[in-house]
Amino acid sequence: MALAFNLPSQCKIVQATLGAVTTTGGITCGFVSLKNVHKAWIVAHFNQAVGHATGMDPTQATVVAGGDAKAITAVCPIWANENCVTNDILVVATPAITYNPTADVATKLVIFEIDPSGFDVNGGFDVLGFTLDNSAQATNFVSVLYYLWERYPQATPPSAIID
Repeated sequence: MALAFNLPSQCKIVQATLGAVTTTGGITCGFVSLKNVHKAWIVAHFNQAVGHATGMDPTQATVVAGGDAKAITAVCPIWANENCVTNDILVVATPAITYNPTADVATKLVIFEIDPSGFDVNGGFDVLGFTLDNSAQATNFVSVLYYLWERYPQATPPSAIID
């Protein structure tokens, strides 16, 4: 018998970008509250027509408006597939607070695992954000999703984009 796991029931899935967006000019993704979250994953899917090592940085904030966002300080696990066209293997990267994919033309997948307990919880930081550097390449695109493993799964979980 299969394990009783159902992704949409176990994890709230939230768009960080509204579909695929160009990395020209850099990107500040939407923010999500981690108040009732065990763990979160940031999943970034790249389609790079021009090689660029677009830096990616998870951030923390106190409100979902993100006005006080700052870098995370606890390293997190990272996985990457630098060429999704030729294989489906996620390679474990060195745990870090940022990641830069290889500067080549490829379709890529990068995953950050975020533990909210590593945030500045004493300072009230319980909101996750994500930024991507300016690639200066209008033909490079990324789509980012947040997967939030909730502490109290329910049929209609509370919004993660409202404080």
